[in-house]
Amino acid sequence: MANLIFDYDGTIHESMKTYAPAFRDTMKWLSDNGYIAAKEYSDSEISCWLGFNSSDMWGQFHPELSPEIREKARAMLGENMARRVENGEGALFAGTEEVLTELKNAGHTLIFLSNCRIHYMERHKRVFVLDRFFDYFYCCEEYDFIPKYQIFRLFSLQHKGQFIVIGDRFHDIETATENGLKSIGCGYGYCSEGELSAADIIVQSIRDIPAAVEELIN
Repeated sequence: MANLIFDYDGTIHESMKTYAPAFRDTMKWLSDNGYIAAKEYSDSEISCWLGFNSSDMWGQFHPELSPEIREKARAMLGENMARRVENGEGALFAGTEEVLTELKNAGHTLIFLSNCRIHYMERHKRVFVLDRFFDYFYCCEEYDFIPKYQIFRLFSLQHKGQFIVIGDRFHDIETATENGLKSIGCGYGYCSEGELSAADIIVQSIRDIPAAVEELIN
């Protein structure tokens, strides 16, 4: 059996259902108030930021904005997403519940590791009843927003056995490569071309994860 470290957004959570409209609402507020130029954003321009922690995202996306405005926009986007999730607009990828149940019933330990904030993790844990599946929950805010590969080093000593990292962005594959772990890249998520090239296996559907796990532990 293995410790399966799952990313959340873009790996089991179909984040663009709430992130894209919240992002566009926030950009409109910024442009309406003269902070940035008005622009129409494609889905690919928006999804590229999924997987980043919010501080890194805003620092890279619009570094010219004052810290106060970046923080206001960050909070606005987060609150918009929260409302949408509470209103039932969010969703896990089709097949997620069946896959996580299968892995848990097979005796694997499921670990949640996300570049999100605590309130985001707790809200999604409640809305989607994620503790049906996950044995442990970790998020970057609990560790002062350090990279995932460093967070792993802090919690891994609490767990025995093999680890497999499962995710759709370079942060996840980096967690594996920096720590000598096996990894499964989720090509159905929000990765860019070549971003998962260092993964041991790349799957194109969440339903392919159990077979990939078995291949890596055998």
